Amino acid sequence: MHNATFLIESAVSEELLVQSSLTLDLLRVNQGKIVTAESCTGGLVAAALTHHAGSSDVTEGGFVTYSNLMKQVVLGVRETTLVQYGAVSAETVSEMAEGALRMAPDATVAVSVSGIAGPSGGSVSKPVGLVWFATAVRNGPTVSDAQNFAGDRTRVRSLAALHALRLVGQRLERE
Repeated sequence: MHNATFLIESAVSEELLVQSSLTLDLLRVNQGKIVTAESCTGGLVAAALTHHAGSSDVTEGGFVTYSNLMKQVVLGVRETTLVQYGAVSAETVSEMAEGALRMAPDATVAVSVSGIAGPSGGSVSKPVGLVWFATAVRNGPTVSDAQNFAGDRTRVRSLAALHALRLVGQRLERE
């Protein structure tokens, strides 16, 4: 069973690197720059982007805001949003993406991620594997999305990072 898990995780990691390369290419074509705001992925999205040499031309940076206080202090997420909706919500990830865009004046697109990677922390309304995402662009609407991923903590985080990059790609293709 351990070998099967390794193969799955390796495949996801490889797919993550391929997707991050595609995202960088799309950013270059669109003359865009990205900033990330991550909670449950802990910087995996930014790490995948910066894995590639030369990525600094389109990658502004990233924020890992794991605690609610960091979300508030660094990204400007309102306490009332966190109290009313929780950290894992459309409202919170939208404020995270918008805050990241404010904090990175040269960025043209931001992606945010907040979820419950497990193995604990889930509830009936917000189960383990639930991850919310948002993309924000300058002078455009912020778009949120939720996914429920199956698997252990490593798999949920990896799939979340992959999905975040796919969302950026979709957003860049639409803009």
